[in-house]
Amino acid sequence: MQLWANDVASSLACLARTGSPEFKLQVVLEVLSGVKTRAEACREYGIGSQLLSKWKAHFLENAARIFEDGSRSRNEDNARMAELERLAGRQALEIQVLKKASSILRSHPSGNERSRWS
Repeated sequence: MQLWANDVASSLACLARTGSPEFKLQVVLEVLSGVKTRAEACREYGIGSQLLSKWKAHFLENAARIFEDGSRSRNEDNARMAELERLAGRQALEIQVLKKASSILRSHPSGNERSRWS
């Protein structure tokens, strides 16, 4: 049974190091809600106190964004989309011009060939 507990502890420690966002959220919420103390969470998940403090600070700094009006990000997305559409249109036009130039150059003999025929 002790061997299994060690495997679970090492798996949790590995997860803490790679730290998926969901895992970090779970640990931070457990500490903030009082389900676990900082020491309990660090011990159970095999993470350092400083790492947990960093996760907690990051969470608290960004938590207010959840309640922000999404219109700002939608406006930014729309502006980016319009910029990309303009870029795609410009590139399509450049491709057409290059194809036309290529077909013209292929249909006319080069300067060296003309001098032979003159």
